[in-house]
Amino acid sequence: MRKTLGRTTLVAALALAGAAVAVPGAAGADQHDTRGAAMSLYPPSALVLTVAPGSGDDGASVLRAVTLSCAPTASGTHPAAKRACAELAHNQGDFAAITAGPPLGAVCTKEWNPMTVTADGVWDGQRVSYKHTFGNPCEKQAGQGVVFNF
Repeated sequence: MRKTLGRTTLVAALALAGAAVAVPGAAGADQHDTRGAAMSLYPPSALVLTVAPGSGDDGASVLRAVTLSCAPTASGTHPAAKRACAELAHNQGDFAAITAGPPLGAVCTKEWNPMTVTADGVWDGQRVSYKHTFGNPCEKQAGQGVVFNF
C-alpha cells in the first residue's frame, strides 16, 4: 500500500510538473506549430526527488520529497532550487557524479543504516529514473552536494 501510494503521488507530481511546462505563453499564435501543440525554447527539466530510509526495496515510506524544475528558470519546492539546477547542469544531469562518495576529508562511521535517494522525471528532455543508497545518513550528507540536500 505504501509503495502504491508513493508511486501514485510521484505520478501526480510529474503530471502537474508536465502540465506547468506545457502551458502556452501569452505571446500569441507564433508559439504553436501547425497542429496547435505548445512549443518551447527549452527542453523540459522537471524532477521529483525523494529521500527514504533503507535500501529502497523494502517498501519504506518516503521521509521527504521535493519537486525541481530547471527550465526556463529554477523553481519547485526544493529549498535551493537555483543551486540544485546549477549543480545538475554542471554535471550534465549525471546523478551518479553527484552522489559519488563523500569528499576527501569527510569522516563517517561504518554503521549500516542505509538512506536511499531517488530522482524521477525529465532532465533536458530525457526521461530519468535514478536511485542511490548511501550506507548511512552521514555518508548521504557528506557526499551528495545540494541536489539531494533537503
